[in-house]
Amino acid sequence: MTPPDRQHRLSRARFRAWHRGTREADYVFGGYFDRFHESWDEAELAWFEAVLEEDDADVLGWVMGWAEVPERFAGTQIEAMRRLDYVATEPRSSALT
Repeated sequence: MTPPDRQHRLSRARFRAWHRGTREADYVFGGYFDRFHESWDEAELAWFEAVLEEDDADVLGWVMGWAEVPERFAGTQIEAMRRLDYVATEPRSSALT
């Protein structure tokens, strides 16, 4: 069972990840959260909470490879964020054809 404090932190992180202000940032932060949060230990959750405090444009730059990742965020988690496939492809409706 997840301790209440941890559950509160995860709930807050999920909300913040999916409510960034732009769809692109929502997909990057929220998609990463949804994919990995269940396996996070304390340090990984703290890392993600710290990333949530950063400017969206900076994080998007790191994820897309447009900007260098600061040393405090470098490592396996940012690499996983870079590799995650954020686009789920599903058949589109043929309503326009």
